[in-house]
Amino acid sequence: MSPVVLVTEELAAAALDVLAEDFEVRHVDGTDRAALTEALADADAVIIRSATRIDAPILAAGQRLRVVARAGVGLDNVDVPAATARGVLVVNAPTSNIVSAAEQAVALLLAVARHTAAASAALKAGAWRRSTYTGVEVQGKTVGVVGLGRIGVLFAQRMAAFGVRLVAYDPYVQPARAAQLGVRLVTLEELLRESDFVSVHLPRTPETVGLIGEKELALVKPGVRIVNAARGGLVDERALAEALADGRVAGAGLDVFETEPLTSSPLFALDNVVVTPHLGASTVEAQDKAGLAVARSVRLALRGEFVPDAVNVRAGGPVDEEVRPLLPLAERLGRVFTAVAGGVAAGVTVQARGEIAGRDLSVLRLAVVKGLFAPIVDERVTYVNATQLAADRGVEVRLSAADDAGDHAGLVVVHGALPDGRTVAVAGDVTITGSRETARLTEVDGFDLDLPADGVLVFFAYTDRPGVVGAIGMAFGEAGINIAAMRVARRAAGGEALMVLTVDSAVSPELLAGVGAVIGASRAATADLRAD
Repeated sequence: MSPVVLVTEELAAAALDVLAEDFEVRHVDGTDRAALTEALADADAVIIRSATRIDAPILAAGQRLRVVARAGVGLDNVDVPAATARGVLVVNAPTSNIVSAAEQAVALLLAVARHTAAASAALKAGAWRRSTYTGVEVQGKTVGVVGLGRIGVLFAQRMAAFGVRLVAYDPYVQPARAAQLGVRLVTLEELLRESDFVSVHLPRTPETVGLIGEKELALVKPGVRIVNAARGGLVDERALAEALADGRVAGAGLDVFETEPLTSSPLFALDNVVVTPHLGASTVEAQDKAGLAVARSVRLALRGEFVPDAVNVRAGGPVDEEVRPLLPLAERLGRVFTAVAGGVAAGVTVQARGEIAGRDLSVLRLAVVKGLFAPIVDERVTYVNATQLAADRGVEVRLSAADDAGDHAGLVVVHGALPDGRTVAVAGDVTITGSRETARLTEVDGFDLDLPADGVLVFFAYTDRPGVVGAIGMAFGEAGINIAAMRVARRAAGGEALMVLTVDSAVSPELLAGVGAVIGASRAATADLRAD
């Protein structure tokens, strides 16, 4: 049965086509809580926009839910902590609308500077009032950019073409970076005193709500024009209305409001205010980009792969292309480690060796942690909750790197100490044949191996002697389990040996213990690598 993806609001046709290739796509009205709750019962992923609210009760209804995807930037309507606690991945499309949002801010600034909306309304009403709507030029003015994130930077780059002086307030941007953009960093107070135009480009957080309020508007340069196409509530609407009414602020362009939808406000009665109903992302291109981005993220997530646009994964962000092929290997090594160890380690070190040592390896650690706990906890382990599961159990997982990988181009080693003092180590690499990548197990506790890290693996440690291979083959044959491959490694003839089998079906604890007893195994374990 194909995984079910539930779509609660309008989504680009191209995105629906991408989803339909691999999944069963269903539709429901996300504003109908009862219908949404019912539809989530057997959904693996849900894709929403701004009208659907995903909170704790809704998440509880989705027992199979693995992904919540927002086809847009904001996540005000998703309870991210509740999703994280349930191991549900939350993704959005952080870059889908940045060009559209920046262009909307530019459009509002120009409309406010030239009284475009009021003049249009007057002319359509039959009044030709050229002198009434005399505006100002943008060239030569000072434009203040509050927030130099991705959208703020795009806005600044576009405004530079108008021949303006650019100043910006952003405590998280270094002066050298601002200088590269042709922007001078200043304090918020300096920006308000110097700017002829102010455009806000910040996320809505407890720290930014009301950032520009009555006190700040008392500092502005007389005749300033203010634009907010970012998030409602960043500019105090009541204080702004008062500043517009008494002339301290000459005009405002607003695409967002503290409460939405909004159809009545004192601001709407003012001719020097241009308002639009949150149209920053409302372009054909932005909607297509958002839909396609989340469709791809859902596909990655439901395949068990790392999702770069995940907002509740601690190693979020683009994965280095040299590191990406190692993620399935790292997770499988974690599973093998737990199987061979026979329980939870007190501490684990993940080491990357070879050419990848200089790369960003944070996601590699996360993949190993996911594999460590997947076989031993009742809840579903994901990239989202893996780190918390380790923390809850007091397991510290460290990451290290080394240039030397021996005969391997790149090697991942998982090494850890158990509460009883024993140590366990497993290692593997990825071989590339043409376009095919194969994760391989290369070492277990000092025994050199070379077999695919795939399927169901069975491990027996025992004293090397004749007849062991036959005894194991007979026992598995009687149990109806086919042996697909076998590797035997030993330190010396008659010494300690390790046998690893690849079998076609799961091995019961009873069979494992029984075979171990027959051959006198010091250790018997199985790792199911099919579930990653």
